[in-house]
Formats: sequence, structure tokens, C-alpha cells
Amino acid sequence: MSEVRKNDPYAVLRIAEFRNFQVSRFSLTFGIQLAETILGWKVYELTHDKLALGLIGLSEALPFILTALYSGHAADTYNRYKIVKRTIFIMLLCFAGITALMFNDAFFLRQQGMWPVYFLIGCSGIARAFMAPCMQSIIPQIVPRELYANAATWGSNVWQTAAVTGPAVGGLIYGILKSHYHSDVAEITSFSIALILLGISLFAFSRLQVRENPPKEKVETLFESLKAGLSFVYNKQEMLSAISLDLFAVLFGGAVALLPVYASDILHAGPMGLGLLRSAPFLGSVVMGLFLAFNPPTNNAGRKLLVAVTGFGLATIGFAVSQNFALSFAMLFLTGAFDNVSVVIRQTILQVMTPNHMRGRVSAVNQIFISSSNEIGAFESGLAAKLMNTVPSVIFGGCMTLVVVAATYVMAPKMRKLKL
Repeated sequence: MSEVRKNDPYAVLRIAEFRNFQVSRFSLTFGIQLAETILGWKVYELTHDKLALGLIGLSEALPFILTALYSGHAADTYNRYKIVKRTIFIMLLCFAGITALMFNDAFFLRQQGMWPVYFLIGCSGIARAFMAPCMQSIIPQIVPRELYANAATWGSNVWQTAAVTGPAVGGLIYGILKSHYHSDVAEITSFSIALILLGISLFAFSRLQVRENPPKEKVETLFESLKAGLSFVYNKQEMLSAISLDLFAVLFGGAVALLPVYASDILHAGPMGLGLLRSAPFLGSVVMGLFLAFNPPTNNAGRKLLVAVTGFGLATIGFAVSQNFALSFAMLFLTGAFDNVSVVIRQTILQVMTPNHMRGRVSAVNQIFISSSNEIGAFESGLAAKLMNTVPSVIFGGCMTLVVVAATYVMAPKMRKLKL
């Protein structure tokens, strides 16, 4: 691989299979985010129960976490390409079922309750658990090793862009349709657009060349396979430190769950302000992702990761004490920007250090950390706010993030010396 190509910020985009892979991933993420935005609105409209909204996330997270370790084993044992195609198809069926539940102004849900929605979301969570390690394991099969950081950067950009635009477009389409047509027409049309996007995702992924998994070094039982994945991560100080930093930064420092409180009671910005605040971290992540595409953080990656998580903690504290909307938006923007540096470095570490025959299991362990930090982090934010009040709880979270960075600096010397 020439130096020109390695230093080319668009190098990985010149690989046709990587482009098809990212088209599939973008369409999948966009469609799911669009559908889940409208689903959340509809569930709250039907129940007027905030707990019902939380159960949507919980019904997806629990099956995901419970099956993630086995899914990692499956990704290293069975053909990854076939698993991804089947799981995309299963998710398409799940959301088709949710679309069907919207007919006749969601009559069935009004009569029977939300359990069919939670069941279908749970099934999609299991599908996502099997899909995630396979997706991560396929990237090294289509991208040269020297372009892993470039691939991680563009992959993060694709996901973040879909995560930003999916809910916004979904809300816009749903709002326009609902103002002109009956409620179920707006819902069915919106969900149908999401189904089309999932179909595009399946088609784009089907264009990839199917490759066999790299051969395993030895035949293992299921227990030995799962133990090997956990042991590998535990014994790689740089990898464990990177994953743990992300876990505790989101667990303690994430303020997203409390944004409605800030928008309503502290910044007095109303629902429109809440929407802008929610978009700020994603926007920061996208902007930072574009910067990293031209300036990959591979030199002194360990120190840059520690600096990024430190910046995340400081920006969280800045947001906590701000009573000005513009400053609060800027602080949330910075949390997203710093978080994306962490994402790119962590993904590059995973790709570079993981042997091909273990990529599924290692990716599954990483996914468990990510899912746990998001769901449990939201619970921690609410519990801390109840015990300490809102502003002190967010300050506490930011300070704990800084403590974790300091502890990692002292206890993980390989991390701070890491170069990729």
C-alpha cells in the first residue's frame, strides 16, 4: 500500500465493497431511527406513561445483552455475511409487524396494550445482537490493515449522520402527514418509508462478496469459546482500558437522560430547545468525524484518548453549570466531538489488536459494554438527580469521569503509551 493512499483521507471510500457496506449500514440506521422516533411518539400518545417509553429501550437492551456473548461466538463460528443478511431480514419483519399494528389507528394496541410492540422490539434486539459482532468483523475482511483508522472514522461519520437525520426526518415526515391526513395514514406511511430503507440496506449488503470466516486456531466448546473472548479482552490492557473508559464516561458523564429537565426547568427552552439540545452531541460528533478523516488520531493514540475523555468530562461539567442556552448547546456539542475521538480510537484498537478468528467474540464484549453504559447510564443519571438534584448530579458525573481518566493514566501505562 503506497504512502499516498495511506495518507489519503478518502482512501477507504475508494473501495467499492466498503461503500456498499456503509450504504447498507446508513440505510439500516436511518430506517430504524426514523421508525423508533415515531414509535416512541405513538406509544406515549396511547399510554401517556413515561415508563412505557423506557420499556421500549429496555425491551431491546435486555435481549441484546443476554445474547451478545453467544452471538460473538456465532460470528466466529458461522458465516458472518449470511448472519447479517438474515438478521436484517428479521428486523425488517419486526418493523413490518409494528407497521401492521398501526392499522385502524392502532386499534389492537388500544385494546390489548403495548406488549406486542415490546415483543417485536425484543426480537429486533436479539437480531441486532447477532448482527453487531458480524458487522464489526466483516470490516477487516474488506479493508486493508493500514486503513483501519480511516475506516473507523468514516464508519463513525456514517452512523452519526444517520443517527442525526433519521429522527429529524422521521419527525418532519410524520408531522407533515399528520397535519393533512388521518393519524394512521401518517404512521403507516412513515413506517413504510422505514421498511423501504431496511430493504435498501439488505440489497446493498447483498452486493458484498461473501467470504468465509478466517479458520479458528483450534476447535473449542461453546464455554471455551466464550471464555476465550472474555479472557482476550481482559488480558489486553490497552483494549480493556479503552472499553472501560467509554463505559464509565457514558455511565457517569452522560447527561442526555436529563435534557428534558434542563430544557424545561433550567434553560426554559421548551420542546424545540430540547430537540436542539439532543441534536448537539450528534452534530459535534459529525464535525469531529470529518476532521478526523483528514487528521487520523493514530499517533500517540493512547494519550489522545485520555485527553478526549478528559474533554468529555470537562464539557459535561460546563453543561451542568450553564444557565445560557447557547453555552449549553456548545458544551453538548463538545461532548459529542470528544466522544467521537474516543469512538474512532477504540474501534481502531479493536480492529488492529484482535486476531481474525476472534473478532466476533471481542466485538460482542465491546457491544455489551456499550449497551450497558447507555442503558445503565440513563438509570444512573435519573437516580443521581433524585438523590442530589439535577445540577449537582451532572457535576458529579463529570467529576467521576475525570477520576476514571486519572485512574486509567496511573494504572494502565500501556494505554498512555499506545501508538497505532
